[in-house]
Amino acid sequence: MALTWTIIRWFLLTIVLINEVAAIYTVFREKRDIAATWAWLLVLTLIPVIGFIIYAFLGRKLPHRRLNLMKTQTQLRIQEAIDRQKRQFINMPKPRHTTTQIYRRTVMLFQSLDDSFLSQHNQVTIYTTGQELFARMFDEIAAAKESIHIEFYTIYNDQIGNQLRTLLERKAAEGVEVRVLYDSWGSMGVRQSFYDGLRERGGYATQFLLTHNNLFDFRLNYRDHRKIVVIDGKVGYVGGFNIGDQYLGRLPKFGPWRDTHLRVVGGGVYGLQRRFIGDWNASVRSEEKLAHYRQYFPEIKVKHGSTALQMVSSGPESEQEKIKLGYLRLINAAQDHIWIQTPYLIPDDSVLDALRVAAHSGIDVRIMIPCKPDHPFVYRATEYYAHALTSEGVTIYTYQRGFLHAKTMMIDGKMASVGSANLDFRSFKLNFEINAFIYDSDTTDLLEQIFVNDIRNSRVKTAASFDQQSHWLHFKQRFSRLLSPIL
Repeated sequence: MALTWTIIRWFLLTIVLINEVAAIYTVFREKRDIAATWAWLLVLTLIPVIGFIIYAFLGRKLPHRRLNLMKTQTQLRIQEAIDRQKRQFINMPKPRHTTTQIYRRTVMLFQSLDDSFLSQHNQVTIYTTGQELFARMFDEIAAAKESIHIEFYTIYNDQIGNQLRTLLERKAAEGVEVRVLYDSWGSMGVRQSFYDGLRERGGYATQFLLTHNNLFDFRLNYRDHRKIVVIDGKVGYVGGFNIGDQYLGRLPKFGPWRDTHLRVVGGGVYGLQRRFIGDWNASVRSEEKLAHYRQYFPEIKVKHGSTALQMVSSGPESEQEKIKLGYLRLINAAQDHIWIQTPYLIPDDSVLDALRVAAHSGIDVRIMIPCKPDHPFVYRATEYYAHALTSEGVTIYTYQRGFLHAKTMMIDGKMASVGSANLDFRSFKLNFEINAFIYDSDTTDLLEQIFVNDIRNSRVKTAASFDQQSHWLHFKQRFSRLLSPIL
C-alpha cells in the first residue's frame, strides 16, 4: 500500500511539474504585456489541464501572417489627402485659442497613429434605439444604387437578421454590389449557408479572417468587433448596435436595449469605407479582393453639415493601442467634465490613473454602466473597478431601464467619441474596433443631453453601497479583477 501511494504521489508531482513547464513555455513564447503574462500564469498553474483548455479559447493569438494582412493592405486613394493634411497640420501656426490647439493635437495624434483622415463638413445623426436606427438604415439600403458594404460582429439568424438578409438578396438581384463581413464567434450559430441565397444572386458574404481549420478555431480573442455600414460610398453607420433581436429589446433577459449609433453623411464615410475594404481584403482569397476603384469614394461636392470627425480603428495587428490612446488624450485634455458610458469598465492602469488624476483635479468625472451582467466575470470585474473609482471621487451610475451597451465619451461639451470600443482590456488590446472621434460642440452637446436623460433612469452607486455588498460578492469581484487582463 505504501508503495502504491508513493507511485501516486510521484505521478501527481510529475503531472504538476509538466504542467508548470508547459505553462511557462506557453505564456512566454509569445509577446504579452506584464499583466496578461501574470494572469495567464495564474490560470495555467492554479488550474492544471483545465487552464490549457481555457487558454485554447482565450489565450492563443492569430498567426503573424494573418495579422500582417491587416497591415499590408494597399493604401486607398485618400492617402494623398492624408499626407497633405499631415503637412498642413505640422506647418500650421500655433493656434491662440486653447480649444483649437487641443483639436489640432488630437487630430495629429490620429494622423500619426492611424493615418486617419480629418473630415470637417459632416452631417451626423445620433440613434439610441434599434427601432429608429434599423428603420432608417434599412430604408437607405433599399434605396442603394451602387454598393452596400456591411461589417458586424454579430448578425443573428433571427427576425431582424432575416429581414436584413432578404433585403440584401433583393438588392443583389437588382445588380447592386452587396458585401457582408461578419465575425464567426460573434455570430455564433449562424452557418455560412445562411448567405447562400445572397451568393446565388451575385452578392458576397464571408467570415472575418476566415481560417482554413475554422472548425478547430476556438479563439475568443482577436474578434472583429467593428460595426460598419457604407451605402453607395455616401452614407455610413458606426457605433455599438449589432444585428439581432436583442438589440431591439425583444429578449426578456436584457429588456430594453440602450445603445448609441451614428449615421454619417460626408467625408467621414471615407474612413468607414477604407476600413471595410481593408478588412474585406484581409479576409478573402486573392481573386475576391477589392481593387480600390473610384466608385467606392465618390467626390463630395457639397458641405453636408458642420461636424468635424476622424474615424479611428485599432486592433492587435498593431502594438499601438490607438483608440485607447485616443481615450487618454481626451481624458487628459478635459478641463471641466468627462462623461462616459460603457457596458464593460475594466480599464488598464494608464486609463485608471488618468481618471483618478482627473477626479482629484476637480474635474467632474461620471461613468455610467449597466445594472445587470451579460457576462458574469466581466460584470464582476466592472463592479470592482466601479467601486475603486467611487473611492477616488468618480460618480458611478448604473442604468436601470434595460441593458446599457453604449460606448461614448464626452469631454467639456467640445469633443466626443462614439464607436464599438469599450473601456476595457479587450477593446484596447484584443479586438478589432472602430470609433468616430468628434470635434464639434453641437454634436457633443446632443450626446451630453442623452447622458443627462439617461441619469433619470439610473442610480448612483456610492462607495458605501458597494461596501454593503456580501463578502462572497466582493470575493467574486476581486477574483474577476485578477483575470481582467484576459477577460
